[in-house]
Amino acid sequence: MLARVGEIKTPHGVIKTPAFVGAATRATVKALTFEQMRTLGSQAVLANTYHLVLRPGTELIREGRGLAEFMGWQRPTFTDSGGFQIFSLPNVRITEDGAKFKSHIDGREFLMTPELSMQAQWQIGADIHMAFDQLAKSESRDDMERAMERTHRWLSRCVVENAKLREEYLKQGLPEQYLYGVVQGGTFLDLRKQSAEFCAGQEVDGFGIGGVFTAEGMVEMLEAVNTILPEEKPRHLLGMGQEPRDLFIGAEEGIDTFDCVGPTRMARNGSLYTLDGRVNIKNARFTHDFTPLVEGCDCELCQNYTRAYLHHLFKVDEITAKVLASIHNERFVVRTVEKIRESLSKGTFAEYKEEFLGRYYKNCQ
Repeated sequence: MLARVGEIKTPHGVIKTPAFVGAATRATVKALTFEQMRTLGSQAVLANTYHLVLRPGTELIREGRGLAEFMGWQRPTFTDSGGFQIFSLPNVRITEDGAKFKSHIDGREFLMTPELSMQAQWQIGADIHMAFDQLAKSESRDDMERAMERTHRWLSRCVVENAKLREEYLKQGLPEQYLYGVVQGGTFLDLRKQSAEFCAGQEVDGFGIGGVFTAEGMVEMLEAVNTILPEEKPRHLLGMGQEPRDLFIGAEEGIDTFDCVGPTRMARNGSLYTLDGRVNIKNARFTHDFTPLVEGCDCELCQNYTRAYLHHLFKVDEITAKVLASIHNERFVVRTVEKIRESLSKGTFAEYKEEFLGRYYKNCQ
């Protein structure tokens, strides 16, 4: 087992790991304020470079003294490169230099290169940012290998540009920022190993692991990658954490931090976590259910309101429904990872994993 507990020290505070990182895609967590995120126990949030380049623009965020100050968060922050979003666009044109794409908002044309990605992310000013990587066109081996090889070439360029920017920004008395290389390779174990070996040899501060997995192959893939990556540097699993089993598998195989939009996205659609699996609170069976969503949960929803009341809010399409549901789902995931961290410290992880997953997925057998 590669599981570990630790700390990631940043200019905006310490992240105790393993930790779930909230998804503040456009410099906000949908339906939640950052004061609520603090109350929920979130240690860090992750914003998306693609979206911030489009609106409000990275220069404005720099003028606002960086992402944490701009958002009023004052805790650790991450940015991903936005590569996933850029390469998912229908009009993107990829060359060795970078990617040209049109804004989905107003049709303006943008160019993103490894150098421009580093410049944008240093302007945004997150404590930790990701190298610019290419998303494969498909899950075929040929596409995965080509995308991985270009990602490696772009990482080398990111490292060079990042070093220049670090020197420039630190001379101005601005905070340090840390660069993570991104391990790619999809579901192909040999490509993942190759990518991990390449990234391990680069001058980076940590590693993001692209989250293209099958549930069956996740254990083998993470074990292979994290056995290669340097033990002293942090590892972040990109875009994973919607399913509780991913949190347990990731932590067990040496992942330090996770991010995912899934918990709050599902919440806004009425899908909520309970200890016995997810439920759709819009279902008619909750109309007369005057119990808390999860007995013993310390979130605002479970402490003050019933399933029947939340069901009513969703049925009449009240904004409050999405807020309360998001509070619960975010707290559920944060608390689950807190308990994973605690169980690792106490040496009771195996028991906690068996108990939690056995109950949560018992109806899926």
